[in-house]
Amino acid sequence: MTKMIKIIGARQNNLKNITLEIPTNEFVVITGVSGSGKSSLAFDTIFSEAQREFLDSMSSYARRSIPRISKADVDTIEGLTPSVVIDQHPLGRNPRSTVGTVTEIYTYLRLLYSRLGKPILSASDFSFNRPSGACETCKGLGFEIVPDMNRLFDFNKSLNQGAIKHKTWKVNGRYWNIIVATGFFDMDKKLADFSEEESNKLFHSEPIKATNDQPGYVQSFSFEGVISRLLKRQNDSRGLTGNSYDEQFFTKRACLTCKGARINSRAREVQVNGRSIVDLVNMEIHELHEYLKNLKGSVADAIIPYINKLLSHMIDSGIGYLTVNRSIGTLSNGEVQRLKLARQLGVSLTGLIYVLDEPTRGLHPRDTEKLLGILDQLKNKGNSLLVVEHDMAVMQHADHIIDIGPGAGKNGGKIVGQGSPGEIRELDTLTGEYMSKRKKVTRRLQCLKNAKDFLTIEGAKLHNLKNINVKIPRNALTCLTGVSGSGKSSLIEVFLKKYSNATVVDQSAVGANARSIPATYTKAFDDIRKEFSREVGIEPSLLTFNGAGACHECDGLGYKVIDMHFLGDVQELCPECQGKRYVSHVLDYRYKNKTISDVLEMTISEALTFFSNKSIIRALSILESVGLGYLTLGQPLNTLSGGEAQRVKLASRLRKKGEIYVLDEPTSGLHIADIDLLLEVINKLVKKNNTVIVVEHNLEIISNADWVIDLGPEGGDAGGYIVAEGTPEEIAKTEASYTGNFLSELFLGNEL
Repeated sequence: MTKMIKIIGARQNNLKNITLEIPTNEFVVITGVSGSGKSSLAFDTIFSEAQREFLDSMSSYARRSIPRISKADVDTIEGLTPSVVIDQHPLGRNPRSTVGTVTEIYTYLRLLYSRLGKPILSASDFSFNRPSGACETCKGLGFEIVPDMNRLFDFNKSLNQGAIKHKTWKVNGRYWNIIVATGFFDMDKKLADFSEEESNKLFHSEPIKATNDQPGYVQSFSFEGVISRLLKRQNDSRGLTGNSYDEQFFTKRACLTCKGARINSRAREVQVNGRSIVDLVNMEIHELHEYLKNLKGSVADAIIPYINKLLSHMIDSGIGYLTVNRSIGTLSNGEVQRLKLARQLGVSLTGLIYVLDEPTRGLHPRDTEKLLGILDQLKNKGNSLLVVEHDMAVMQHADHIIDIGPGAGKNGGKIVGQGSPGEIRELDTLTGEYMSKRKKVTRRLQCLKNAKDFLTIEGAKLHNLKNINVKIPRNALTCLTGVSGSGKSSLIEVFLKKYSNATVVDQSAVGANARSIPATYTKAFDDIRKEFSREVGIEPSLLTFNGAGACHECDGLGYKVIDMHFLGDVQELCPECQGKRYVSHVLDYRYKNKTISDVLEMTISEALTFFSNKSIIRALSILESVGLGYLTLGQPLNTLSGGEAQRVKLASRLRKKGEIYVLDEPTSGLHIADIDLLLEVINKLVKKNNTVIVVEHNLEIISNADWVIDLGPEGGDAGGYIVAEGTPEEIAKTEASYTGNFLSELFLGNEL
């Protein structure tokens, strides 16, 4: 008899007091439209409770040094075992973290070279995180930051005309006044006419302390060259979050001393069988795996099997094109997740519950097939897999599917279907209808005929790009496709350097705290507060829960966090404002019989009928157009699902008037029904004569494009070529294209 995880009365977030049983030791997919409650069930309920109960089983002494976890809002859960989450969260953005350090492969390579290398050095002498091993110039980072002079200065302007583009030196600002006070420069002279001495002083001067007694000037000051000052700020922030504003004025290049190797000359000179450790860390993983097989001897035999075991798992996970020296911060979310998967393949524990968050994100359909093999390996070791996923190939492969819905937000949180893929196909649900092809994505009318000219890139050579020439039709939808590591992100990076006015919608976070809400992120709340305050006769500042009008007890959060010691932190409704966020006298004011707190509780769709202000309607209509009408105006952004967060960002960008839009995998986190809606939004953009470029693997999006550029044929060094370009139908006829092969199957299936 199959063992079950039994859940009774789950009410976390939008879950509607659900009760269900989930089979263990099986491949279980949890699906449903974006915002339906999938993550609430998988992560916030099952994983959270499994982790909490495991930690509670430890001694009180041990629990003192581990994080406390709040109890999920559920009556009971039975049948839980220790759980491991494999999500899309970064492994860390520290520039010193590499594929080799997070997998410990580099640790073992250092050990190998310290034992077999000539001349002999210690293992720590190969570490770029230690003074004895780090490169003398870049201190182990592998790169240098250099100013982009044309981004930083307008050489056709004078200092009085604002030749320094950085806001710190804006005309009439403090640092601009310091330049004036020095008397060093002719403020009306174009920078292009500066002498070499004048340019060096403006750009690179060391700090000079001086005074100026003339009225209207800074009296006591320290003058420092613009570039010198900015370089100090950048160097101070290395390894931390960095100064994001300053970064736009700099470019990174490989350290000229170590060529990106990170280690010093002593370590670079040590060799084993004629190869340095630098040679090995710059090999692609599949190449390194083959090379290490040829190293023999008692020391090598003790170290290499463990390294090759890790490398083998990484190859199986579809990231064999990476190098050991690759910085973790440059990996995509999908690559990070596959790296986490590779590490789990080496774990010998059984009986675990693996909870995975969209493991196909960022994967080409060809790579999805490999991924399914890895997940099967985990299951066959005696583990349970709970996979939050929308990909049809994964759903068809599952042993069991749980479909949550029927809608999103308040309209979701119910179990609308459960069973085998065959049983789900028979159900009258959105998932069942799309799986059975009773319902299909609406085909958009292609408009390549309207493309009159092209955006061009010539000789693209960044990373693995093979000096390629690319043309992208204007006023059309272009899809950039290819297997993982084929060069898509590199091509976009080159494109954005030339077309810097493009509006980019990427996968970075939209809000990390409880004070960020959809209404503030899209600027709608500014207009709402102005409208409200004008009607009731108070200052707009009183209507912000982050300032003057905030409840003094909870500081505008609406709840208080109670430290329950070993039982974890618990959120308790604020006793003062009862979750309304504001001080009581602010709530005495009503607009159309609604308090400002009532307004924040409205859904976006409800607010659209409540307000008549054109600015408010324009901002909220964009949110509704991307399928987020069910969100409340005051919902914290850090509680949104991945798909919801991506669409909030898309909505905020749509307010901009831009002719070029670059979307990075906009289908991430989207159910196929939501993809239909996304295509409608994209189509509206194209109809308004915008150029839309989408980096995407989803075949429904690709098949609806006007133009497709397929990179490959493989990842890493074997990628970076244009395999095919043309209409989706032309790509489908290209046998050498992996994308074409899958498109051909899709077109054939749609005809059936």
